[in-house]
Amino acid sequence: MITKADLEAMGISDVKNIYYNSDYDELYKHEVEQDKELVSANGAVMVDTGIFTGRSPKDKYFVDQTPSNKYISWGDINHPISKEIFDELFEKAKKEFEGKDLYVQDLYCGASETSKKSIRVITEIAWQAHFVKNMFIRPTQEELEDFKPDFVLYNACKVVDDDWKKHGLNSEVFVVFNIEENIAIIGGTWYGGEMKKGIFSMMNYWLPLEGKLPMHCSANLGNKDNDTALFFGLSGTGKTTLSADPKRRLIGDDEHGWDDEGVFNFEGGCYAKCIGLDAEGEPEIYGAIKKDALLENVVADDKGVVDFEDSTKTENTRVSYPIYHIENHEVTLQGGHPKNIIFLSADAFGVLPPVSKLTKEQAMYYFLSGYTAKVAGTERGITEPVATFSACFGEAFLPLHPTVYAKLLGEKIEKHNVNVYLVNTGWTGGAYGVGTRMSLKATRACIDAIMDGSILESEFDTTDLFKLQFPTTLPGVDSKVLNPKNAWEDKEAYMQTRGKLASMFVENFKKYLQEDAEFDYSIAGPQI
Repeated sequence: MITKADLEAMGISDVKNIYYNSDYDELYKHEVEQDKELVSANGAVMVDTGIFTGRSPKDKYFVDQTPSNKYISWGDINHPISKEIFDELFEKAKKEFEGKDLYVQDLYCGASETSKKSIRVITEIAWQAHFVKNMFIRPTQEELEDFKPDFVLYNACKVVDDDWKKHGLNSEVFVVFNIEENIAIIGGTWYGGEMKKGIFSMMNYWLPLEGKLPMHCSANLGNKDNDTALFFGLSGTGKTTLSADPKRRLIGDDEHGWDDEGVFNFEGGCYAKCIGLDAEGEPEIYGAIKKDALLENVVADDKGVVDFEDSTKTENTRVSYPIYHIENHEVTLQGGHPKNIIFLSADAFGVLPPVSKLTKEQAMYYFLSGYTAKVAGTERGITEPVATFSACFGEAFLPLHPTVYAKLLGEKIEKHNVNVYLVNTGWTGGAYGVGTRMSLKATRACIDAIMDGSILESEFDTTDLFKLQFPTTLPGVDSKVLNPKNAWEDKEAYMQTRGKLASMFVENFKKYLQEDAEFDYSIAGPQI
């Protein structure tokens, strides 16, 4: 519980009312009254997040102080800010809260008893309290009696930094972490994902220092054998879709940890993309959009019927919902050590096989590369496929150097004898504009063969240049498609495109070529 006296001790005075761990019904009442949100025909509340319909990565900062500055990998991802500027911004945030109704949610991040963190989120916006209630793990009433937060996030989204130029910031928006004081503050952006990914960034700081691996991946568990599988992938690769499988129980769709006991979900909910969503293609996610779910930036008619094809507001339409909205979920949010790990890449160049079995060295290479591709139309100015590399399939959320996470992954793969696969959910038979998108049915067939082990009964061949081992036959997948070269009619165009993509991989990986590295993983990638 938290009182006005507690808030005053934190520097927030004259608070009108505190709504502590409000239930969904109370939050729903406040949402409708406070911001006139619409309710969809499915029963979910619909909100708009303003001009920010995605994260603001260039506005993310860590206070530059000891001891955390010895561990943080400073650069384009993690920007330093002085303690003095942090204190100024924190005072602005607390000033914004004075005289307001505040919503306080106490939650857990991490289903593992030995690895979880206690999180407190303070906001003046009802739907933001709803969002974090969906996304994190909800304590029992008994647990709330003695709840003490390990970390407090202040979402003062209405505050902007008018002195941002003087402070040397990127803009008037700020998402700032003070690791030593266990505080984060958000200002200037209403986007819900900033809260979720902010806490994820902190887990990515804490856990590796304890020898545990935080992961940007989905996870599920076999209904029959209780075998755990992990799905890594950047946005648009199918991570959420492919892990929602009626034959398997969902552990979680986005963020997990791997400790000595096994895999555990950081969250108590899911945050799925909605663009193009339909009941036939993704029935589990479509069915999860009901009362207590929260839709972001979707377009609906005056009766609340959502047009999931409409990207007028953003391509990044989203829905958050508690994980129990997925009928076939794992109630413990935990699984054993994984049997299979799958890296998902939407290869818009049409060069990668639909499925490849990786060696340990290749697993490290493709994990550090974190490859997918953007296609024409997804962003202004993109007219042809653009390779995207995001270390560990989540570089934007890594406070430490990517090799720290890769080393932990390699140790765990070796210790637990895990199979690792690269699955291309992108294009085949040609690059974007010439080839066709890999069918969801074919990708499902690849995933099924991995899960039941039948893929290991196949004969394997090896691609040129990338040296990827692919099965020559697989039930449910056209054999011609399994070898990307055979799927292209224009073999010369294939060779040129393959060389172009290989060059991009080689150029990207140069930053990991360190003289003191224990192993040169570049030899596991394409050689030019």
